[in-house]
Amino acid sequence: MPEHFAATEVPPPSDPTGPETGLPPPVSSRERYRGLIWLVAAAFFMQALDSTIVNTAVPAMADALGVTPLGMRIALTSYVLTLAIFIPASPWVCDRFGTRRVFAAAIAVFTFGSLLCGMAQTLPQLVAARVLQGLGGAALMPVGRYVLVRSIDKRDFVRAMSTVATVGLLGSVLGPLLGGLLAQYTSWRLIFLINVPVGVIGYWMNGREMPDYRLDDPHRFDLLGFLLFAAASAMLLTASEVASGGGGRWPEIAVSGVLALIFGSIYVWHSRRTAYPVADLTLLRVRSVWVSLAGNLFTRLGVSGMFLLLVLFLQVGCGWSPTMAGLMMVPQALGSICAKWVINRLLTRMGYRRFLLTNTLIVAALLASFALLGKTTPMWVIAPMVFVYGGFMGLQYTAMNTLIYNDLDVKYASMASSMASTAQYLSMSFGIALASLLMEALLQGHAHDDYVGAFRWTVLLLGIVTATASWVFSRLGVDAPKRSTM
Repeated sequence: MPEHFAATEVPPPSDPTGPETGLPPPVSSRERYRGLIWLVAAAFFMQALDSTIVNTAVPAMADALGVTPLGMRIALTSYVLTLAIFIPASPWVCDRFGTRRVFAAAIAVFTFGSLLCGMAQTLPQLVAARVLQGLGGAALMPVGRYVLVRSIDKRDFVRAMSTVATVGLLGSVLGPLLGGLLAQYTSWRLIFLINVPVGVIGYWMNGREMPDYRLDDPHRFDLLGFLLFAAASAMLLTASEVASGGGGRWPEIAVSGVLALIFGSIYVWHSRRTAYPVADLTLLRVRSVWVSLAGNLFTRLGVSGMFLLLVLFLQVGCGWSPTMAGLMMVPQALGSICAKWVINRLLTRMGYRRFLLTNTLIVAALLASFALLGKTTPMWVIAPMVFVYGGFMGLQYTAMNTLIYNDLDVKYASMASSMASTAQYLSMSFGIALASLLMEALLQGHAHDDYVGAFRWTVLLLGIVTATASWVFSRLGVDAPKRSTM
């Protein structure tokens, strides 16, 4: 979900213009950069839509490509993993080549990747196209957020980001339903092809509205660190994919796991010996930073695959149409939207430690409660469950995502943001893989009842995984500072 920013609005100074002086009133930065705001909002919308629209079309895509629904997990994880790997490079790329060129390239690559996704005839072709999509998407949100911070005055920033966040949330709300409608009544290929005209318009707007910020003398890019980090992440995902494929391929799993450990260890050694590492691990000495990252990891390991599982349960297990299954995903986004109105007051009253301890256990219990669902459970029961779950997950995401900045000096905010985004997407890719692995291991066959039974046991196990994150959050200091959140 797009992040929400909050800041104290500063009252404007006394206006020396107006009727008394005969001078026209000054144009606010929000008015001056209105086109830029809508350009960034469109990019956020496109990425939010693409992140949610695919889930409800998974069974239809699997049938067209000749694979099992759970076999489609690599098409989801490859996109998210690519985002995680390339996001850390986006700040340096902007400094070196300028925001206008980088944002244009990101739109072009994302759009071309969407076109290839819509034309894919096999699962490997779709995965390759999703990787290309992720390569473009990795720069859309970081660059868009950075440009708005540089361009919009503080007094106008809140309203500008509210516009962007609202449009992004609209993409999250429409994505599941639109995916179901397209898969049921037209073709799943349109799920990706609808990005093409949006991308063409965005590319045209970029040339007109995007300012060009860059550094004259950027520091040297940590290429070795970037490659080590990418290799470790890819080997971890390879190990999980091989494991979920079954067949007793333990030697391949062991080799991938050992290589991931080796690459990761070399990166830790390397990062301590370079002036500008791609991820500055010295920030982990700050308690709120490592707790935020570790808590994010365990929470998202448990919850990231939930809505893929729910779609498979509703469509394959219960025989629902793609449209009806997509409609059941909408309450989750609406719940997250509602959560943003109360999170500030909750954190101010409870503090990060007590809030995250409590809310994480509630999320784990709500996740496990989906095991109560069956083939005959009516829609009016499922929809409120999804809404409540989405609301508490919205609270959890906002608290976790802002905790990392709680004790940091502002000069480290950019690096912390990059590390948080990277950890978020890595955790999501591994969470989707874990959920798929568990459900596939628990499947006794491919009948409808088999999917229902496997879904029930899987969500129970994922609830336990999520609950372990509460122990991580207990490592926070009792008197952790309370701050307003983004």
